[in-house]
Amino acid sequence: MAITSSTRPRAGTKAAPAAPAAGGKAYTPYKFWFYLPTAVLYSILFLVPTFASFYYSLTRWSLFESKFIGFENFVTFFQEPALVKGFTNTLIYGAVTSGAKVVLGLLLAVLLTSRIVGRGYLRSVVFFPVLVSTIGVGLMFQVMMNPERGIINGALGVIGIQGPGWLTDPKWALLSIAAVDVWKGVGLATLIYIAGIVSIPREYMEAARVDGAGSFETFRRIVLPLCKPATVTVIILSLIGGLRSFELIWAMTRGGPGFTSDVISSVIYKQYQAGFYGLSTAGNVILFLLVTAIILPLNLFLNRKEVDM
Repeated sequence: MAITSSTRPRAGTKAAPAAPAAGGKAYTPYKFWFYLPTAVLYSILFLVPTFASFYYSLTRWSLFESKFIGFENFVTFFQEPALVKGFTNTLIYGAVTSGAKVVLGLLLAVLLTSRIVGRGYLRSVVFFPVLVSTIGVGLMFQVMMNPERGIINGALGVIGIQGPGWLTDPKWALLSIAAVDVWKGVGLATLIYIAGIVSIPREYMEAARVDGAGSFETFRRIVLPLCKPATVTVIILSLIGGLRSFELIWAMTRGGPGFTSDVISSVIYKQYQAGFYGLSTAGNVILFLLVTAIILPLNLFLNRKEVDM
């Protein structure tokens, strides 16, 4: 085949090198070395402690020796009424706090994305408790919920209502701490929902108004479905936080009165204090398995169908 002038290489120029054949590129592991520091840190900070916890949960150990006893610690854990009570309270506390944060966070986000006076200031006020120390919040509300000298019962007494023993009555202790937890954490849920709402295209809202949809219909048919990713995030984060909660409960009641506000984390801490290291390690493993068994299936269920935008 004759070479035309348009395809003939010019004098003094080099022909471009031929492209390598498909699959002919040499393999180099160079780029994978950048994963090595992360893999080392992950192994040291997560994998090694996790497997060590599983092993020591099967032993009776102290700082200097350990004795393998199999599943005896787990059997003891579920035979102790106080430990079972903490397990039950953990589930109740996680469900109540996460559910309340989802509902209140969504309602506050809808309010704070509407045209109201002082919207920016109100957003700051709602988010401020998230930044405050958990221990500080617990101690503050411990004083405010005092049944005799607390400001909450004092305010209720002004309008003729006899306030309960928020932290001293077994019927109210756990729910009172849960209410404080919601007050402190609802700001983060609101922030996530605000981000979800403002990311919804304005054309959808305008089309709904043109079609005659009211505020509730717009919320139900547009805002709620398109905020599903934000809802999933709030549910997962709130539930993990609720199941692992410790600081607030310990600061306010230390698990009391009795064991009525104990959760798994506070029970684990008490067992460490008493010197039952193997039993407390078994409690850590149970908490890890509980969170995993709840969060992983829930995450798969909630993410199985994304909203098509």
